[in-house]
This record gives sequence, structure tokens and C-alpha cells, in this order.
Amino acid sequence: MPYLGNEETVKELRRALSNPNIQCDQLRYRNTVLRVIRSMSQGVDVSGLFSEMVKACATVDIVQKKLVYVFLCSYAAVNPELSLLVINTLRKDCQDPNPMVRSLALRNMTNLRLPSLVEYVEQPLTAGLRDRAACVRRVAVLGWAKLHHLQPDSEIDAVVVNELYSLLRDPDPVVMVNCLRALEEILKEEGGVAINKPITHHLLNRLKECDLWGQCEVLRFLQRYRPKSEDELFDILSLLDASLVSPHPPVMAATLSLFLSLCSGVPSVSLAALERVRGPLLAACGSGSREMKFAALCHIQLLLRSIPGLLGAHYKRFFCGYAEPAYIKQRKMQVLVELVNDDNVGMLLDELKGYCTDVNPDTAQTAISAIGRIGRSYSDKCLEILTGLLGLKQDHITSAVVQTMRDLIWVCPQCSDTVCSSLEGCEETLQDSQGRQALLWLLGVYGERISSAPYTLEGFIDEVKSEISPGVKMELLTAAVRLFLCRPAETQDMLGRLLHYCIEEEADMCVRDQALLYYRLLLCGLDQTRRVLQARRSDPSLGVFIGRPAEPVGQWARSFNTLEPLKDGAVETEPASRGSPEHVTFDPKPRSDLPETLKKKTSTPANTSLCVFFLQGCEGAREEEDCVWVEECIECPTVPHCSPQSLQAAMQLVNIQALAFTPPQALPWRVYLYTHARRGTARRSLVLGELLYTGAACRLGDGRAEDEQTEATAAGRAEGEDGERRGIKVTLRLQPRDETCLRGFLSVLTTVLNTLTEHSD
Repeated sequence: MPYLGNEETVKELRRALSNPNIQCDQLRYRNTVLRVIRSMSQGVDVSGLFSEMVKACATVDIVQKKLVYVFLCSYAAVNPELSLLVINTLRKDCQDPNPMVRSLALRNMTNLRLPSLVEYVEQPLTAGLRDRAACVRRVAVLGWAKLHHLQPDSEIDAVVVNELYSLLRDPDPVVMVNCLRALEEILKEEGGVAINKPITHHLLNRLKECDLWGQCEVLRFLQRYRPKSEDELFDILSLLDASLVSPHPPVMAATLSLFLSLCSGVPSVSLAALERVRGPLLAACGSGSREMKFAALCHIQLLLRSIPGLLGAHYKRFFCGYAEPAYIKQRKMQVLVELVNDDNVGMLLDELKGYCTDVNPDTAQTAISAIGRIGRSYSDKCLEILTGLLGLKQDHITSAVVQTMRDLIWVCPQCSDTVCSSLEGCEETLQDSQGRQALLWLLGVYGERISSAPYTLEGFIDEVKSEISPGVKMELLTAAVRLFLCRPAETQDMLGRLLHYCIEEEADMCVRDQALLYYRLLLCGLDQTRRVLQARRSDPSLGVFIGRPAEPVGQWARSFNTLEPLKDGAVETEPASRGSPEHVTFDPKPRSDLPETLKKKTSTPANTSLCVFFLQGCEGAREEEDCVWVEECIECPTVPHCSPQSLQAAMQLVNIQALAFTPPQALPWRVYLYTHARRGTARRSLVLGELLYTGAACRLGDGRAEDEQTEATAAGRAEGEDGERRGIKVTLRLQPRDETCLRGFLSVLTTVLNTLTEHSD
């Protein structure tokens, strides 16, 4: 905001600019103009000096011209009529013998940003495109983009567009890149600049002539081209080979993004390209720039989603430095969790143990959480470290350890004895609500194994009036009721006091409603209460995947070299699991010939006729939820006997992710799966599914039409009377509603199951 009370300053500057003695002295005149610019930068309103500054631009001093043009471009919008006085001087400068003056005049003519001056600017810009000096052509090309941005609704001049396309072959590489940018702006409504085969090969051959950012721009535009043959594809890849291992991370990232775009149909080439960029990415992680280092770490996490062992031998490169900021340390620890294996687990845990006492609480909590994630595969070693950290008696460390133990014991129930024995006295150190909630959950679920559980809960109940967090109170209610079910004599009195307070005195309605729920549940009897609070959470035969299966490169290729990996600040290296904690023993040697067979079959999905119906009683509700359900029976009796590893590998080949499954030959045999589907430019759809095999006939439903019951669905399926079919019952749910997409997904799933059946035979 301009300062007030500076009229005297403006008057003094006006007198100086109008003084003939100063105008005759070039140095004094320049210093006076400099004083005007300095006052402008300090917030003084010097727009009243516009006419004097217009006169000052008529000089041979190029430094003074630059200063005056800065002023004129800043105040042109305030004085549109007086700005016409500048045009004559600028047009005259466009014909100056000095190319620097010509380029300066062209740049500032377009920087005035006045629609009324467009007609005066077009002719100098057209002449500038044919100027003999490269610096003038650079400015003229971008000038046309500025004019189009100033008047986006104006008609596109085909002559100018053709001229810009012809300048793509300009000997100056900066002019060439500027033409790409200008055409992209001018032709935005038509889809941007068109990249055909001649332009593609011309840009590739001149790629090395461009500067760093010019190469990145060219590589970005080349992603629009699709080679017509495999030979042309590999010719292009050969030309890009040197850029793929460029020492400049931006060029390397742009080249790899182009590689992944061109090789979307050749996964082996994409994986080979990822292997080759290992060195440049590691070098970027050691960059002196924190921003560069963080971006490299984010993109490394993308690569590890497809090749988990890509950087396994270089795990020491991701050890944290003492002076590194917290956000880089935390990102490095996420990468270290991905790189753990039998050979380096000891060293990685020792390193992470040192980070647990970092002066930054967030870094310490991230390190403890990382140890917990590793503990899902190496529970004994990690529990030893976590138990030792409890002895430090530090608030934030104890809180993070208890939360980590809660998450770990869920997926690794064999750790429960060690965890329960280490919780003694933790309540004295915990101060934050998240840590207290985790401790209360452990006391409620495993209270019968913790001798001091009733006394610990009694301490929480005695202080419930001073408790601020509603979450802690609600967890305390649940823990007290659960402990009452297994140790009633010790907890009956304290539970009564807690329920009385929460129902009669508690101000938070959520806490009060939960207390009323438990009170009324207890009135129904202990058996009913046990059915609610101690019911089996899920099928105990279901297993939890430890680790994340390798993803196809195509799932994340579009986000590579964009801001998307950087925006995911809390990227999980493994999806948090809340399923049954039983482990699954995988077959270490899945069928090696299955992928090739499955690729051949899924390339032409089976032409099946599917019987789709909505479950009765829920039709209206599901219509409101914009989702569609389907049930089908597929005769694949040998699939439940396949190894989990083979089943998981077969699903991944068609981008279907299995969440959990029962061990082979167990009855009932279940598999839970999901995937994302997209049709054309439509939004992504979420498909959730269950495969169920009980060994008996499966009933699909009673509400279908008679013709649907008698319709043949696919070769190899058997259908009995009353809607019964022998085989695996498939239940699918898709949201948002898209029946065609769901039919296609079921067709692919049928092909996968039939392929597994053939291999089992």
C-alpha cells in the first residue's frame, strides 16, 4: 500500500526530471530515474511522474531505458491513455541497430498488458519473428503467447501459428523451446501443440543443444507422441539413452517419465529403465539441496512400489544425518522400512533405535513407528527395542511405543505376552491422549493377562472428571466393560462409578451416549454383552499380508515427475492392516509359467453372459449409494487348493489386489479382493469382491427372472435347480454405479480363475 504524505518527494523528483541541466548530464539523469524506481519500491505513489518518465525513455543509455521500462510497465494500467505516448518510442526502438534494444522494446511492449495497444504491437512482433538476432526472436515468440493470454477470446491467426511451427527448426535452441511454449498457450483450446513424427525426431536430435530446463520442456512435450511401430519405439529410446543417466536430476526424471509413457505396453523395458536410474537417483539423494533431496526420496518411494529390492544393497545411503531437517529424516525412514531384509535387519534396527531419541519428537515417533512396521516380520528383535525404549520414561517416546505395540499386537498376536508384561507403570508417563487411548485399548483387550489392569483402570476412572479428551473417556468406557466381562469381581464397583458419572454428569454427548449403550447392553445380560464386545472380529483362518505386493509400473507412471508424490506427505509404505492376525505361509516357488499363460488369456477376455441382480430389500438404499452389486457362481473347484502365492501373483497380473485369504484346502475358503477400474475418461471406480467356496452348491438369489436362471453363463459352469450352482461364489460391489465396467471385471476374474484351474490340473 502506498505511503501517505509523500507529495514533497514526488514534487522534488518531478522538478529533477524536468531540469534541463540534469537532462543534459546522462549520469545525473540516470541517477534521478533510479531514485524514482527506489521510491516506487518503497511504496511511494509515483504514478504522477508518468509523463516525465515517458520522456526519459527517449535515450541511448540502455540502462536508463531498462529502468524507465520497469516504471512504465508498473503504472501502465493506471495511465492507459498516457501509455499511448510510449508506443511510438517503443516502435522506434524495435528498429534500433542494437539487438538488445530491439529485444528490450519488444518485451516491454507486451508487458504493458493493455488490450487497447494490441493493434500497435502485432506488427513489431511479426517482424521480430524474422529478426536476424536470436535474442529478438526469443522475445517475439513469447510475445505472441502474451498477446493471446491478454485476449484469449480473439481469433487465432493461422499465419502466426504456421510461422511459429516453422520456427521449431530455428537454429537457436531457446527459440525452438519458446515456440513449443507459445504454441501450447495459443492452441490450448485445440489441445495444445501437435507433435508428429517429423517434429518428434527433430526435437530428439536437437535435445542435447538445449539447456537444462529446455530439455525438460522438450521431453514433456514428447510424451504426446506415440510411435507407430516397435522399431520406431526403440529408435526413440536409443536417442534418449544418454539423457536417462544424465547427472542433472530434472533431465533424468523427465526422461524416465517419457520412457514409462512410451513403454507402457512393454513392461520389461520399463523395469530395465528403472534399474538404470538407480545411480542418478542415489546421487540426487546426496544433493546439497534439501528440496532436491526430498523430491528424490519421494520418487524413490514410487519406484520401490514396483521393484522393492531396487536399492536393497544401498540402504546405508538412506541413513539420516544429524543436521538434516525432520521432514527428510522421516522420509528416509519410510524408505528404510521398504529396504529391510534378513541380511540388513539388524543394522537397520540399530540405526532406527538411535533415531528414537532424536530431539525432534516427530522424528522420534516416526522412528518408533518404523520399528513397529518392521516388527510385523521381525517381531522378536523389534519388541526388544520397543521394550527398552519404555525404560526411558519420556512422554512422547512412551506414547509412540504404546501406540506401536497396539498396532503390532493386532497383526502379530504371538507378541501379546511380551507386550502385556512390559506395560507395567506406563500410565505414569503417558500424557497425550493418543497414548492413553492405546494403553486403554490394550488393558481392555488383554486385561486378563495384565495383573495390574484393574488398578490401572481405577486410576483413570478416579481422574475421569479432569480428563479433557472425549476419545480417552470413550476408550475408558470400552476397556472397563471388557475388563468387567473377564474380571468382574475386581471391576464391578469402578465400572458402576464410571457409568454413573458418564450418564449423569458428563457434558459430551458422544461419551454419554456410549455410556448409555453399555448400560443398556449390560441390562440385556452378560452373554449379550460378550457377543458384542468379545465377538470374533473376523474369520480366524484369514491371514494378513506382510509386506506389499509389487505394483505394475503403470499404476504410478503418470504421477512420476509431478507434484503428486510430494503432496503425499504421509505416504504409507505398507497399508495398515486391521484384519485377523494369523499369518499365512506362502509357497516360496509359485508357478513360473502362470504369468505368460494368464497374459495370453486376459488379452482377449472370455465372452461370458452374466446374470446380474440386486439383493432384495436393499435395492433402494444401494441406488442412493450409487453402487451396483453382482453375484455369480464359477466352477473352479481346484482354485481353493492353489497356493496363496500363485493366487496372489495371478491376481496382480490383471491389477487385482488380494486383501486376505484363508489357507489352502480350508473350508470355508474365502478371498477378499479389490481393484480400481476406469472406463475412458470417466472417474475411477472401486470394485470390492469376495470369493467363497464351501464345498457345497452355492445359492445365488431368489429374485431373478426365469430366463436368467436358465441362461448359460460360460463354458464349464454347472447350474442346478432352484438357482444353485456348483463352484466358487463371487460377490462383487462397484461404486460408482457402472454395470458395464462390473461385467468386464467379472469376465477378467473368471479368466484368472479358469487359468488357475487349468494349471492345477
